[in-house]
Amino acid sequence: MRRLGSVQQKMPCIFLTEVKEEHSRKRECQQFQVVATTNVNPVALQSNIDRAIATEKLDGTCCYVTMHKGQPYLWARLDRKPNKQAEKRFRKYQHSQRGSEVFTWNFEEDFKTVPETWIPAQKVVHHNGHPVPDEHGHVPGWVPVAPNNKMYCWHSSVVDYDEGVALVLRPTTDDEDQLEITTVPLSNLLEKTLELIGTNINGNPYGMGSKKHPVHTLVAHGSVPIRNPPPVDHHQLCSWFLDSKEGQVEGIVWHCNDGTLVKLHRHHLGLKWPDGDTFLNTRPIVIHVDGTVDEERIISKDLFTAFSRLNGHCLTKLQDLQLVM
Repeated sequence: MRRLGSVQQKMPCIFLTEVKEEHSRKRECQQFQVVATTNVNPVALQSNIDRAIATEKLDGTCCYVTMHKGQPYLWARLDRKPNKQAEKRFRKYQHSQRGSEVFTWNFEEDFKTVPETWIPAQKVVHHNGHPVPDEHGHVPGWVPVAPNNKMYCWHSSVVDYDEGVALVLRPTTDDEDQLEITTVPLSNLLEKTLELIGTNINGNPYGMGSKKHPVHTLVAHGSVPIRNPPPVDHHQLCSWFLDSKEGQVEGIVWHCNDGTLVKLHRHHLGLKWPDGDTFLNTRPIVIHVDGTVDEERIISKDLFTAFSRLNGHCLTKLQDLQLVM
């Protein structure tokens, strides 16, 4: 299968959207709701959406693998955002929207500080040597995840830089229904984006692990295809999300042949998420994490050690991982 696109910026909805003055189903503090109309987004039509690959949109936090300190490294998403004063000016401009007037940013003074290792995401436009903020006033970017970093402890739990590997969840090659958790060389993930999911991410919609034994893993974007996806039709997609077992997902991401990515979230359709068991956490899973469990790693009680003890185990569903960790 061709290499699928990486998520470096916010993806547009597959349908044109409109804003309704009602409480957001996605963000508790948001007093408006972005909903999909029945009109397909011209961006999707121009990218030949009917020939795109439909994949599951996962509910986690976005990550990126690229080089750092001479080796492949996991990077966490960190958007550079304006400070309070600049945010106030920008919101005032947004509400006024006076003609063709363009809002002017002072990148050196208007934005919060970020670590020196921060880099802007790919495809971010630059002007006079500085990245240009998006329509929300943010600059998407990344910071490297250092070993044992407390701020990014769940990120660092799924990588082993000494061995150069990451813990990855993906479908098995010989059974499209079954998932596997395995180790993948970070070098094989270079320039890919992935989703970190698990116990302490976004309320754990997939029911992975427990507070005592948290479980986290990476899932490469585009690696979980949707079998027999519905046509790009508002009514048929609503029915699929509501009535099919496979529709118990957060959303769909379509990977177009020209590299364009478009998405549809359940919230765009006014649907609840999560709503009971998800399709992902009911799928059977096998553990393929082989490795020598030395005395030092036994004491550390890390995820790699825990999974290596389960090497070869098959479980009836992903959610059962909380019973054996």
